[in-house]
Amino acid sequence: MRLVEELGIPELANEQIEELSSIAEEAARKYVLLKVPLKKIETLNISAETEGTKPVALKVEVDIVLSQSMKNFNVQKLADEAIREAFNSAEKYLREVACRSQK
Repeated sequence: MRLVEELGIPELANEQIEELSSIAEEAARKYVLLKVPLKKIETLNISAETEGTKPVALKVEVDIVLSQSMKNFNVQKLADEAIREAFNSAEKYLREVACRSQK
């Protein structure tokens, strides 16, 4: 993910940092549930943590365990794609914050 300075946004407020984490986590969760039915998921743990305010660092972790009937499904690829989706959503949010701060 690009640093806050690269996106041209001011230092983030605590509420914005919390929102950034929530957006990233929700995006990853939605992605996984779009690809795999909930009843086929035994464990789904997603965490999104931020550190700093400028620059802000975002860390996203996705832990998935699927049912035995999904044993041929590439879980690592799913987790990686969910993380990528989380970062894409976080970057979109940061760009929106940058646009609002320039007005």
